Amino acid sequence: MSDWLFDLGNSRFKFAPLQGVRAGDVQAWPHGAEAMPAAALDALPSGDTAYVASVAAPSLTAAMLDVLQARFRHVRVARTEAEYAGVRIAYADPGRFGVDRYLALLAVAARGQAVLIAGVGTALTIDLLDADGQHHGGRISASPTTMREALHARAVQLPAAGGDYSEFANDTADALASGCDGAAVALIERSRVQGGERLGTLPHLLVHGGGAPALLPLLGHAEFQPALVLDGLARWAVHQPPSAG
Repeated sequence: MSDWLFDLGNSRFKFAPLQGVRAGDVQAWPHGAEAMPAAALDALPSGDTAYVASVAAPSLTAAMLDVLQARFRHVRVARTEAEYAGVRIAYADPGRFGVDRYLALLAVAARGQAVLIAGVGTALTIDLLDADGQHHGGRISASPTTMREALHARAVQLPAAGGDYSEFANDTADALASGCDGAAVALIERSRVQGGERLGTLPHLLVHGGGAPALLPLLGHAEFQPALVLDGLARWAVHQPPSAG
């Protein structure tokens, strides 16, 4: 494969070959170039074009771009645009709309159906897209993992992880898991209901991100799309003009 897709998120670095209009098999590493041993960096692919999406800090993004520029003839960084590949962003200033959320919208636009997308990572992001590709805005909240970490930071006796979901827990770890997971599920469910009222049809629910699998049993109607951002980056890539040189 000569063209590859790279997603530098808030907690993980993922990459996959570009296969048609989708991402191929995804590989993931701990966050960022500084967390990757030299052998892992040496094992990164090389080729013609690297398509990159990053929501990481500028310094980390720059470090990874330096690595990729040494391995690819061309490096193209995705940016949010007001209108692209059939998607129209609700934000008045598209530059303020995270590229990961933008690419997730691109990934599903070809479905031609109303969709609510929930990304569960460091943050919980929720976005509503209608069947015609119009973005109707969304929400940003803390993910369950971030909620647990914040509570632990303020009250160390509260464990930062562990516990099982229960509607009415009788153990502190279970109560924390139930409260934080339940808060995310409630926000997603409310957004889906409100999205249905706005659009006149209940949107299909898609979830992605490292924290999504834990919520799936509580969202029985959800479709899990683990590579949604990379699939969106693939769609962004195939709509780009050919690289010169």
